[in-house]
Amino acid sequence: MSVVVYNREGPLGFITINRPEKLNAMNDAVVDAMGARLREAAADDEVKVLLIAGAGSSFSSGFDLVAEANDRITGAARWHQTLARDVEMTMALWSFPKPTVAVVRGWCLAGACELAMACDMIIAADDARFGEPEIRYGSGPVTLLMPFVLGQKKTNELLFTGNVVDALEAERLGLVNKVAPSAQVESVGRDLATRIALAPLEVLKFTKLALKRAWQAAGLEQAVQANLDLSAILNSLDSPEQQEFDRIVNSEGLRAALAWRDGRYGAVLGEP
Repeated sequence: MSVVVYNREGPLGFITINRPEKLNAMNDAVVDAMGARLREAAADDEVKVLLIAGAGSSFSSGFDLVAEANDRITGAARWHQTLARDVEMTMALWSFPKPTVAVVRGWCLAGACELAMACDMIIAADDARFGEPEIRYGSGPVTLLMPFVLGQKKTNELLFTGNVVDALEAERLGLVNKVAPSAQVESVGRDLATRIALAPLEVLKFTKLALKRAWQAAGLEQAVQANLDLSAILNSLDSPEQQEFDRIVNSEGLRAALAWRDGRYGAVLGEP
């Protein structure tokens, strides 16, 4: 089974991250497959709206920390090469030429939170949790979209603390468009996409292009690229927190490493 599944139903395209046993953690295979599926959906003129989701109970826990710990990447140049692939995938979704809707249930963390934010709209289940906890183990966001979505002050709080917000708080902050019961979130997302798909494809494309150019004028793409350069340096620092996190992953497993990571901060919404 593919780690990223693509299918179409009428004018709606569906891309699903398909590693439910790993909370849909995104590894190299997911990044490559996501890029391929996005290109496929962009080229399909029958698709007017694209929905992004995760299989199982969560959207995604973010980039695969076990794979990252095992890779033992060193040096800013190597980190830049690795992170650039992740940024390219997320920005391919941000610049997708048709409207996009993220349908989020469960965990939506780190790089997955960035992936959701790259969509034009987010429909969240009432059990959804959003955040970028990277600072807790000496790293940072890969694709810096949050300032443009939430504004400066709340972004500062979330990125400096690594805190997670629940679906209702995310809606209040403007991170998500609507919250629905978990059992209904897919139908709510589909209903929204179906309503959007009533418009002609070319009208949707030009509207999306206008919105994209507004964000380009605001400097979003330049900020993302500048953050990529700084993220490569940050990750190459190999901080004590990074070293200890990777050591625990390799010796005791990811759950133990996450417990160590968050233990210093106290329990915050029971992060995985």
